[in-house]
Amino acid sequence: MATVDISEEAFHLRLGYLKPETIEIARTELRETDEVKAEAIKKLRELLKATPEIYYKDDDAFLTIFLRAAHFYPESALEKMKSTANFRKEYANLVHGLQVEQVKERFIKGSVINVVKNCDQKGRRMLIVNCGKLWDPAFVPSDEMFRMLYMVHIAAQLEEETQVRGVVCIMDFDGLSMKQVKALSPAFSKRLLTFIQEAMPLRMKEVHFVKQPFIFNMVWTLFKPFVKEKLNKRMHFHGSDMKSLHKFLDPSVLPANYKGTLPAIDYGGAEWFPALEQQSEYVNTWSELGPTKW
Repeated sequence: MATVDISEEAFHLRLGYLKPETIEIARTELRETDEVKAEAIKKLRELLKATPEIYYKDDDAFLTIFLRAAHFYPESALEKMKSTANFRKEYANLVHGLQVEQVKERFIKGSVINVVKNCDQKGRRMLIVNCGKLWDPAFVPSDEMFRMLYMVHIAAQLEEETQVRGVVCIMDFDGLSMKQVKALSPAFSKRLLTFIQEAMPLRMKEVHFVKQPFIFNMVWTLFKPFVKEKLNKRMHFHGSDMKSLHKFLDPSVLPANYKGTLPAIDYGGAEWFPALEQQSEYVNTWSELGPTKW
């Protein structure tokens, strides 16, 4: 049984440290040692200087975000920086100039994006995206949902634990109706999946679809063409079978909403937003990064 100490995890970001066991994960999974890291940072900084069409910060901490996502291969990290810049340029209307305050009201009142206040048994953050009855597309249009997701991923980059261990996403379709299906357009599907697969410098370890009704098949028809093999292997469909979910996420780390042993979720954007606000300087800095010319 995993024991859950959530004191450091609930409603604020874990900044400025890696646990000893995380350092070991970084070494075995990401090739990270002090020597490899120092050499990779130096090389990526040189590559970035020689690539005038993209613009990023080049301090050690920032470059490490992309290097961890690329197993400390500088050339691969640069490719991720390029694809992220291309994505940001293509969807500049949504992400260029994105500031924390712009999403405040919908983040707090919208019930769409939530993060479980404890990590899973592998120390990974669990993001919940409520795509069913809790989502009112009239109040939170799909473009705004995407902007909120985008902002959460920027804030999550600040957690070194998350850089190394990766994230888990729970897509909750409980009560999905045509109202939500219409909002999940082909354009939204393509953008979301391009972001996850090509323009997100974080390790997406698992995506769990839960409580999806039959009507979900219409949504999946839109998503499926854009899912590449690597992500496809990490997607799991559980419907209402929570025992199936528990094969991946231990009941001891899940709330009662997913037949876990923890209390049902009674928190959301209102509790998490201050953590975003505290990091608004970093999030707002990102608003200009990516392409040199917009």
